[in-house]
Amino acid sequence: MNHVLRLSILVPVLVLFAAAPASAKRQKKSDSQIAQEVKKVKKAWQSKDSTFDNTLSEAYGYAIFPEVGKGGFIVGASHGEGAVYKKGKLIGHAKMTQTTVGAQVGGQTYAQVILFEDEKALDRFTSGRFEGTVAATAIGGTKGAAAACKYKDGVAIMVLPLKGAMAEAAGGGQKFAFEPIGE
Repeated sequence: MNHVLRLSILVPVLVLFAAAPASAKRQKKSDSQIAQEVKKVKKAWQSKDSTFDNTLSEAYGYAIFPEVGKGGFIVGASHGEGAVYKKGKLIGHAKMTQTTVGAQVGGQTYAQVILFEDEKALDRFTSGRFEGTVAATAIGGTKGAAAACKYKDGVAIMVLPLKGAMAEAAGGGQKFAFEPIGE
């Protein structure tokens, strides 16, 4: 019976790790693909929350990850590519990766916006000294959620669930890589 229990735990973990290399070999999205996805998610977010655009315009800068894929069973991983703006102007692109360990199962896709309250917070992000350990302060899809988000250490994070479901009580932080336009 002990072998059956080990096998029932081991099989899903092996499936997760077997699928991981395929996602690691994923092609980098083109700048135009990211721009189209950002435009689409901004429109979807604004249709659900009329305060979204105003919240973006009030921020010193922001990063939009239009589609972050997340999955896990005990060990989890997330990945997304996005665009970074300073005072509303595109300044570069970013990648987000996350690994988590703990009680978790499922898979989901969500959009994420990171708001930077001031130049110091944006500089931390663009210089590679930023790790996302702050929990989301606003969940998109409800009226006024964007306006209600709160900054902590110059950063606020908003999440808009897109599809799927995930249950988790896991720990892990997001890591970001920034690439300025033209490099």
